[in-house]
Amino acid sequence: MRIVRFQRAGRTSYGILEGEKISVLGGTPYDGLENTTGEVMSLPEVTLLAPCEPTKIVALGLNYRDHAAEFGHPLPEEPLLFMKPSTAVIGPDEDIVYPAMSRRVDYEAELAVVMGRTCRFVKAEDFRDYVLGYTCINDVTARDLQKKDGQFTRSKSFDTFAPLGPWIETAIPDPDNLTVEAYLNGERRQHGNTRDMVFGVATLVSFISRIMTLQPGDVIATGTPAGIGPMAPGDVVEIRVEGIGTLLNRLVTERAP
Repeated sequence: MRIVRFQRAGRTSYGILEGEKISVLGGTPYDGLENTTGEVMSLPEVTLLAPCEPTKIVALGLNYRDHAAEFGHPLPEEPLLFMKPSTAVIGPDEDIVYPAMSRRVDYEAELAVVMGRTCRFVKAEDFRDYVLGYTCINDVTARDLQKKDGQFTRSKSFDTFAPLGPWIETAIPDPDNLTVEAYLNGERRQHGNTRDMVFGVATLVSFISRIMTLQPGDVIATGTPAGIGPMAPGDVVEIRVEGIGTLLNRLVTERAP
């Protein structure tokens, strides 16, 4: 099942997407997926938004073996966490803004886990009870600022640095065996599989929930495979995750206020 969040005629709603038809939900998907209004819309007549509104994005560093190798870092003994703010979120076809204070902005293709229920101290074997589904995320990073600062907050947190979408896919039988790719202007730049993650989805949900409460709509960005690289204004970047779809965004130059 695919869950979308969309806007039409100034109204924002959630719905269930089947083919080109959207069955509008009467509330949020966290209230239940049976509560449809009977209203049906066509996909071309709406604007897709980011499929969830996270209170926080909990992201993983060095969670793919080949990505750690390309940076020359040892594998982490425990999940290496950092945060991206909710203000960084944009949806499909929205513009990523290249900040004036950076000289290198990179794409990072990732599988995103979307939480469906409030959770704390979740056992790894119970993680599916708390996950609504999965989507694509581009963990956009100002690489030069990351290196300069020695930590991740500024480099990962600019507005528009967390494209999400195009929808939430609930029917993923094994999130630890999915192809993850990035394309830049139609050329494939990243190609990996979630089976190469150091810490799988069940471990991540359990580990993070032992630190902080995860709320409905919160996102876990599970890390990126090798092949990260720079983007420039005018570029088109696509994040593709097997079984989910394609998230497309364009880069634009930051306009001075």
